[in-house]
Formats: sequence, C-alpha cells, structure tokens
Amino acid sequence: MPKTPPLDGLRFAFGTLTVLPVKVTRWDREAARAGMLCAPVAGLVVGGCAALAGLLLLALGAGALLAAVASAAVPAALTRGLHLDGLADTADGLGSGKPAEEALRIMKQSDIGPFGVVTLVFVLLAQVAALAQAYGGSWGRGALAAVASAAAARLALTLAARAGVPAARPEGLGAAVAGAVPVRGAAAVAAVVTVAAAVAGALLGTYDAVRAAAAVLAALAVAELLLRHCTRRFGGVTGDVFGGLAETAATVSLLVLSLGQ
Repeated sequence: MPKTPPLDGLRFAFGTLTVLPVKVTRWDREAARAGMLCAPVAGLVVGGCAALAGLLLLALGAGALLAAVASAAVPAALTRGLHLDGLADTADGLGSGKPAEEALRIMKQSDIGPFGVVTLVFVLLAQVAALAQAYGGSWGRGALAAVASAAAARLALTLAARAGVPAARPEGLGAAVAGAVPVRGAAAVAAVVTVAAAVAGALLGTYDAVRAAAAVLAALAVAELLLRHCTRRFGGVTGDVFGGLAETAATVSLLVLSLGQ
C-alpha cells in the first residue's frame, strides 16, 4: 500500500482537530494514521495562538489572570469547544454508573448532565489558575505553558489512537482513528514532543526544562489511566473520549508547569 503524503496527514490533523480552514482530502485509515501522528503539530499551532493572545494582553497592560483566561479560551474557540464537550459527555457517561450501551447513549445526548457541568467548571478553573500562576512567574513561562499543554493534549490523542485500542462504536471519529497508529510510531512521537518541550523549557532555565518534560510525561500518564478506564467502561474509545483525554492531558500539564512558580 502506498505511503500517505505528509500533507494529507497534516490536513487530516488540522481538519479534524481544529476549526482552521483546512480541507480533509482523504478519510481512509492511512490518512487517519498519518493525521493522528501529526496531531501534536496541530496542538503546537493552537498553543501558539493561545500564547500569542495571552502575551498580547500582557503587552497591553492586562494582568496575568486576564492573560490566562485568554490563553484558556483560544483552544476552546479553535476547536469549537468540541474537546470540552467531549470531556463533559465522558464525565456524564462515567458518572452515570450505567452499563456500556446505556452510558454511550447518555454520552450521545445533546444536553450536559450534572457530572459534565461540575467537571467542566473545575477543569476550566484549574486551567485558568495554572496559566495565571505561570504568567505570574514570567511571560515566557506562561507562553511555554500554553504551547506545551496544547501539544501534550494532542499527543494524548496520538497515543489513544494506537493499535490495540478498540472503538466503542462503529461510526464517528473514534471509529475512524481507533487503532490506526502503530505503537512504535506513537512512542516515537511521544519522545519527540517530550524532548521538544524540554528544549523549549531550557530556554528559560534548567529547572524549566525538567518541569516541561515532566509536564508532558505526567499528562500522558494520567490520560493513559483515563483511557484504560474508559475502554473498560465503554468497550472502547469514542470521539467524546478523545476530547476528554485532550482536556485531561492539557490540565495535568498546566498544573505541573505551574508548580514552583
């Protein structure tokens, strides 16, 4: 089978994981594999936009809290809130305590239940608080937190799409990408993103390099725990689970990056 051109993979990543005007030209398994391997690149762009918004407000005289709100809002806007919606739906499904089929039905409903609302509130509060702490340390640390957390969020999706992780439904984004990424490929991308985060952190100091790498690894560890729990409860992954994994990884990485500021 011919290899998928890298541009098709980037189109798939940006077309499915952002609202940027990128047309997905292929929707087959090869394109899905390449797209999920490129997912952290989409995260890098989203995080860069988030950091730019925060830094612009700081340059205009705003405080760290307002910059943090902007940096948390931009990723939500650039995904039409789909990852946050997925987090809420996943929380409702897990919190329902229902069997897999019924839990999946609850997740597919358009409304958000109490578990989802509470989860969204605390996750967004944690993200804003962590970003404010990072921006309060320095502008550079705030920008690093915005970019690294967005990349870590999409990296969690790369690992969740690895071979051996089944889809819970036969349709939807979860089914399109579930099991599409070779384990070695996912591990290689994880290594590259972790090293890149450390290098970026090193521009601010040795401690920041260690903290940035630790933030990515901690995000992946917690996302992996959530992935395994969802796979047991629902029988596999869905698009909502992918959204929940992204927001969970982003939040954990932000919390780690805010420590010691």
